[in-house]
Amino acid sequence: MAAGDERQVANAAVGPGGSPGASEEGRARLLERLRVLAPPGIALCGIAIGGLLALVSLPEPADAVWAATVAVMLLPLTWSVARALIGGKLGVDLIALLAMAGALALGEYLAGAVIALMLAGGNALEAFASGRARRELTALVERAPRVARRRSESGWEEVRVEEVEVGEILLVRAGEVLPTDGEIVAERAVIDESSLTGEPLPATYTRGHLVASGTANAGDPFELRATARASDSAYAALVRLVRDAEQRQAPLVRMADRYAAFFLPVTIAIAAGAWAISGDAVRALAVLVVATPCPLILAAPIAFVAGMSRAAHMGVIVKGGGAIERLGDTHTVLLDKTGTLTLGVPAVDRVVTFNGLTRDELLRFAASLDQLSGHVLARAIVRQAGSEGLALVRPEQASESPGAGIEGIVEGRRIVVGSVAWMAAQGIVLPDRSALPSSLDGNAIVLVGLEQRLAGVLVMGDHVRPDALELVRRLRALGVRHVAMLSGDREEIARGVGEQLGMDRVYAEQSPEDKLAIVERMRGDSRLSRVVMVGDGINDAPALAVADVGIAMGGAGATVSSETADAVIMLDRIDRVADAIAIGRRTVRIARESVVSGIGLSVCGMALAAAGWLVPIAGALFQEAIDVAVILNALRALRSGR
Repeated sequence: MAAGDERQVANAAVGPGGSPGASEEGRARLLERLRVLAPPGIALCGIAIGGLLALVSLPEPADAVWAATVAVMLLPLTWSVARALIGGKLGVDLIALLAMAGALALGEYLAGAVIALMLAGGNALEAFASGRARRELTALVERAPRVARRRSESGWEEVRVEEVEVGEILLVRAGEVLPTDGEIVAERAVIDESSLTGEPLPATYTRGHLVASGTANAGDPFELRATARASDSAYAALVRLVRDAEQRQAPLVRMADRYAAFFLPVTIAIAAGAWAISGDAVRALAVLVVATPCPLILAAPIAFVAGMSRAAHMGVIVKGGGAIERLGDTHTVLLDKTGTLTLGVPAVDRVVTFNGLTRDELLRFAASLDQLSGHVLARAIVRQAGSEGLALVRPEQASESPGAGIEGIVEGRRIVVGSVAWMAAQGIVLPDRSALPSSLDGNAIVLVGLEQRLAGVLVMGDHVRPDALELVRRLRALGVRHVAMLSGDREEIARGVGEQLGMDRVYAEQSPEDKLAIVERMRGDSRLSRVVMVGDGINDAPALAVADVGIAMGGAGATVSSETADAVIMLDRIDRVADAIAIGRRTVRIARESVVSGIGLSVCGMALAAAGWLVPIAGALFQEAIDVAVILNALRALRSGR
């Protein structure tokens, strides 16, 4: 058998997903679907069979079928309620249990069967709606690449992504998802980043650009050099965050039990009152039917999951509905400076020339030589020259002193690029220090020498993100009372950035402990709490952990801050902070609207049932309509709103 045939057999054995776990995951989803759909199916079949028997004038067998349906549905419900009571939880399912048991006791077998169908159907509808709301989250997980095409001595071999090592060359074909983080080896590549960023248009990148796993090739096939193992890639971190998000539960969802403690006695009191006044136990049963199940247990979780899904669509992974709820009540936003409000990488701020060279000539000479350097400032100079379309040439006889400078021949001329001390050591004639641009404003300077003379100076700085300029205005429009910046940089540097962005206050020269203390102090102020902290580095992790909501800038991959935070922005966009708060506010509003309106309608139905205007079967249909209404309203959180 040929190697290719063996590989095809192996791939067939592990399933279409390329992973042995793919078929197992499919079976698990099928079993879960059956678990959700079986109860309403049983109830519906029981009602239908009983209805057919009643139509052919067999009332006693019909009642027997309906009674059996109620009894069968009562068994798992009784077990569920008993476990909740043993655990000290009083849930609204107890109302459904009382209603179904009452229907059996009073001989209202059809009503009991309808209650069973209503309860099972409501649970199935909730599962469907929650699945619809999780669409963006589950899509991220399902897109996780499972195979990669790796260069070998004999060509390209298909391997599991777990086998890819750092430095290996991979082939990414048209339409394929990038299996791991990597550096583009081809001249150009067209990348669809919509799964991570939500941006609809693909981006074109050139050789050397770093791209993230989970994005897709929207152009011709290209080669990629792996810069991380699949388990350490940005997309793997995103999948872990998604799974963590799905497992968490919102505080408002847990409030359902506390609401039940109030709603249950009110329901029983109304039912008992209706029975006592009218002497008709069926009225009490109708009251219980209308109160089953409470829309509270449907509206809140679906709204919050929908909000999480909406945030994921915008490139923000929120770890649970609790964080969404707290985002909706944000009063203070604290932002780290470097890497959060600024790009976090050096860039050429300005170019100062001497001895007759033009700006473009100086930058081109320096960038041509710096192509051979791995220094962070050298990469910034090369990047700046490339963005301006300057044609770089290959230097000759280059020699570098790591961390100090580099020298070489560019177009037959000796070029030296480096620090002041390096220039002096190379015999470059320097002017008086006062003639050089000052670095006291926080910017580093790189000197460029030409033929033993100083040719110019490149002033380097960390630029403010373009999308940060409108951030403060947007936050204030959302009702945030206080926006401040925390920075470990010197006062003059931090204050300049803060004034440019319109911050209410700037805290400079702050250690991680200082940042932590500021967050705790603001959380203790009733006017400023709740507090959102936004950061990107390890030094921000303590403040992110203690804030009401910690948001990490995780576009470059998983860090300690990403693991500590309640939400992670999976792209280089600080304006997503405002988007997350807007989503939180809208989600909480929709959840509360759904809960209040659902409970209000249930109370109205209970009053009608107590007055004898709703019989049990009609009450069940009325309550089902309420459930559908609150679910549809909660799903509005999936949309962007106005």
